[in-house]
Amino acid sequence: MRQRNPLSDGGRPAGHFRNTAYMVNKSRPYFDAAHAAGLMAVQGRSTTGRKFSLGDGPLDNRPEIIDFVRCSYLGLDNHPVIVAGAIDAIEAHQSLHWSCARTRLNFDLLAELEATLSEMFCARVIAFSTVMLANLGAMPLLASGQLTGGRKPVVVFDRLSHISLAYHKPVIADETRVETIPHNDIEALERLCREHPVVAYVCDGVYSMGGNSPVKELRQLQERHGLFLYIDDAHGISLFGRQGEGFARSQFPQVLGDRTIIVASLAKGFGASGGMLMLGTAEQEALFRRYSIPYAFSVAPNLAAVGAALGSCKIHRSAELGERQQRLAQRIKIFDRRVATAEQGNPFPIRMIAIGSETNAIAIAKELLESGFYTSVTFFPTVAQGRAGIRMCITADHEDHDIERLCGCILEKIDETTGKPYPLR
Repeated sequence: MRQRNPLSDGGRPAGHFRNTAYMVNKSRPYFDAAHAAGLMAVQGRSTTGRKFSLGDGPLDNRPEIIDFVRCSYLGLDNHPVIVAGAIDAIEAHQSLHWSCARTRLNFDLLAELEATLSEMFCARVIAFSTVMLANLGAMPLLASGQLTGGRKPVVVFDRLSHISLAYHKPVIADETRVETIPHNDIEALERLCREHPVVAYVCDGVYSMGGNSPVKELRQLQERHGLFLYIDDAHGISLFGRQGEGFARSQFPQVLGDRTIIVASLAKGFGASGGMLMLGTAEQEALFRRYSIPYAFSVAPNLAAVGAALGSCKIHRSAELGERQQRLAQRIKIFDRRVATAEQGNPFPIRMIAIGSETNAIAIAKELLESGFYTSVTFFPTVAQGRAGIRMCITADHEDHDIERLCGCILEKIDETTGKPYPLR
């Protein structure tokens, strides 16, 4: 069950977890084609709702595009309360960023934000500039045994765990044993729990390419074997729970405990910027505030991000949150009635159109853009070679008729490009 790097051709030494040259060489033609098709490095300016004006020329001459790329699932990223929060925070301090380690000096508004989030999510919350940095700060501490009573755990990754998690495998492997198991394979995880005294499992709550982790079954393993759970719920935050605690946190008891860490985004559903760790104990919080590398070395969220997040907290504590959650659920159902996907019927806002051929996926995404819809074409290394597709992020701010038009356009363009009706056969 030793990890095999999905970016590798199998020619790397045992125990190595990266093969960057292989990844670059294999993916370069796809990136070149997607850039040439105008599907990557796109520039624009937001207008209203989920629309933006495409390009960087005079605004009057730009086409207006409906965006299905941004992960602002509740439509909060241009909410006036969040924008005002960012402006107010900068004006209060007359500053954007203090270039100082957080172990020395912090914005008072950042302390307010962490206290508010801790109360909302019944956890000890530490905010970071990004989710990637939150994971970077946590992974070495997890691998070293500092979170598991001084005994180094076998750290087990779900095969589809996000790159912001998997990227840290070499650092973890320098401390302890690393394993990777098939996606959501509870039996394989339980075998490892039986074989080793301390096991930590690293996974996503809601996966960026669709689907979710089986949190109920993972909690059962935790109860039986003391499994440590490290769940990155960047795509699940805000979408579930009375105060938007998210997919993963909403499935744990009020007290998180000392065997679970949940990572989440302050962007995406939350609508602001940054990342956070939800910790269960005071001891863990003290450890991270002293030894987490990003915490200690000048990468605190800037004041605009802090103020925006405080604005989002106001929305999360109001009736508007529930209204937006319900509106999102309704928009997802509209899409599912028209287009079949592997995610059909689940409550998450990510839908993947499986195409297969990278060339066809890029061509279809280009046709969709020319029809006024910007979607994410996905190919290796984001997904396996030969399994390219198109990802849509559905949001509460999408208009019903725009989702209907997108669905019709998807079915039409797939038929035209592949010569086969969707689902592809």
